[in-house]
Amino acid sequence: MKYRITKHPILEIPPKKEVAFNWNGKPMTGFEGEMISSALFAAGIHIFGNHPKDNSPQGIFCANGQCAQCMVIADELAVKACMTPLHDGMVLQSLAGLPKLPADDRLPTPTEVPTLDVEVLIIGAGPAGLAAAIELGKLGVNTLIVDDKDRLGGKLVLQTHKFFGSVKDTHAGTRGFEIAKILQEDLSLYDSVEVWLNSTAVAVFSDQIVGVVKDHRYHKIKPKKLLVTTGAREKMLSFPGNTLPGVYGAGAFQTLVNRDLVRSSEKVLIVGGGNVGLIAGYHAIQAGIAVVALIEALPNVGGYKVHADKLKRLGVPIYTGHTVVCANGKDKVESVTIGRLDGDWRVIEDSHKTFEVDTVLMAVGLAEVNEFYLKAKQWEMDVFCAGDAREIAEASAAMFTGKIEGLKIAQSLGIETGKIPKEWDEKATILKSKPGREARHKPPAKEDGVFPICHCYQEVPCNPCTSVCPVGAIKTEGDKITGLPYMVDLDLCTGCASCVAVCPGLSVTMVDYRQDRQHPLVTLPYEVWRDQVREGQKVPVTDIDGAVLGYFAVETVKSRKKYPGTLLVQVRLDKAVAKVAVGIWVQEKQIEPFTIYEKEPPPDDAIVCRCERVTAGEIRAAICDGIRDLNQLKALTRAGMGACGSKTCRPMIWRIFKEEGIDFAEVTDRVDRPLFVEVPIGVFAGSYGGSGIKKF
Repeated sequence: MKYRITKHPILEIPPKKEVAFNWNGKPMTGFEGEMISSALFAAGIHIFGNHPKDNSPQGIFCANGQCAQCMVIADELAVKACMTPLHDGMVLQSLAGLPKLPADDRLPTPTEVPTLDVEVLIIGAGPAGLAAAIELGKLGVNTLIVDDKDRLGGKLVLQTHKFFGSVKDTHAGTRGFEIAKILQEDLSLYDSVEVWLNSTAVAVFSDQIVGVVKDHRYHKIKPKKLLVTTGAREKMLSFPGNTLPGVYGAGAFQTLVNRDLVRSSEKVLIVGGGNVGLIAGYHAIQAGIAVVALIEALPNVGGYKVHADKLKRLGVPIYTGHTVVCANGKDKVESVTIGRLDGDWRVIEDSHKTFEVDTVLMAVGLAEVNEFYLKAKQWEMDVFCAGDAREIAEASAAMFTGKIEGLKIAQSLGIETGKIPKEWDEKATILKSKPGREARHKPPAKEDGVFPICHCYQEVPCNPCTSVCPVGAIKTEGDKITGLPYMVDLDLCTGCASCVAVCPGLSVTMVDYRQDRQHPLVTLPYEVWRDQVREGQKVPVTDIDGAVLGYFAVETVKSRKKYPGTLLVQVRLDKAVAKVAVGIWVQEKQIEPFTIYEKEPPPDDAIVCRCERVTAGEIRAAICDGIRDLNQLKALTRAGMGACGSKTCRPMIWRIFKEEGIDFAEVTDRVDRPLFVEVPIGVFAGSYGGSGIKKF
């Protein structure tokens, strides 16, 4: 149980059935139905096999079925460990070389696969797909929604933080996994919508049929209308050591710690200062994992300032203008070296810092999973697209685009829906907007009574504090959702602290002078470990930038019934610092780099194609030899020929073309495979049992 999360400040730990399995001849235990990858991680196993080309260790990268790094042999079949559930008695082996073919008695007998006709097929049950399905369900439209996970919600189920936006429109102030449950409950009201979980869409064919594998069986779906809400996949950077076990996407990390409750790391460094990276850092601390630093290549973080401020207040250093130079280790990550960038995006000599970590989380952007949409357009299907599959944005925006596309689909079926509300488009646009201007204002001069102080100084689409105030004392500038909040009248405040409890950025505090004007009682929001804020315990209180203002005793710890995960920690502070106190430091000893790393491996040693182990140097050499066709590049180097179908390497190859000064107009893109997901050939015969089934 060493690597299991047995307590969490936000998540409940549900009871699970323990089962026995075997890994490389060694008996182990895990939980029935959890993914094989999580069971192995919980057992302290991060290396799942070795690559046949260079014997390099292989582990997880995406934990989302997008790559093939986590391949193992399960009951004599090669499977993705992150997508295959564990069962009692399962026999697992690491992948070494090529797997043996199954015995003759396991070969399938071809059978006819019938075609299922539906009015609407939705691929992807994340926020956009669920929102669209709910709108179609309201209208009684025959709809099938398929998703390759074991529950509805997409990435919502990985999110333990409270969402931004508005309370009315996007459940602002509610945590992502709770929003997933709300949408699921809403969808369950409509009998016209059928849900297929553990169901993978694999291709869109020229006869306008969509192939879906459900419970190891192949199904052919013929929809009148197709909606693609398949979300996004994570991008990767090219640097030496980038495929070591321990280098993986932030989404994979959130899957392990928040969905599967596995404490996957001890110390992590995060690459990327967008919202994904900032939130992953917060989730790591909630899971009891140290975050040694977060780095961002740009001069400023690209995510919401309140997310960055939360990390600073918890003791996480943020290095802007830095990039990862290399990950170091033999069989797994043991340390990571970063460097400061100059104005030409080159690493400055002697600027290297090396941190001792076991995990490097990559959060360097997302790419639309839009293959199904583009292929359906090619085959002239009546296809629609919503959420991140159309445009990368926040989940709150995805819900609106899903609602809009749901009504558009209904209208295309000849159903009377009335006009789509104009404000839906407007709200979706606002929710997709980048962070706006920053304006740090002075706290109120008032030093009596009780009132909140809003420490959010950047325009972002968020206003739940205005919704929960029982006396309507909080407004936003211009009454816009992106306006900065302010108090209409400080004397109206009753001290209920609802605004403190609801704020997604944990950026509202409350100052109460009523008992002692020289030492007011300050209420601070806190979402980490309660045992660190016990009554009477002295805690380090910080300002918005993470500077410690002093150590002060906790007087009381409260919470609101509607927001139980957010503790309201009350400390009595000196008058001089009461209005600038914002949070409580958690990582009391900041983890410093332990050495200067002067001789990093050459950048050309970095792996670009993870599946075929093709380096940046090999790609660059081919480009310098005049190759301008990705299909030819694939034939020469095997880059993109692997199991994942170039999902990770393709963007990095385009980047190398750019670095070499090649005009993209000169480059021929590769031809996509007809199948977007790896499928055992037996499924197309209409009879494939999958792992754990010995006979067909």
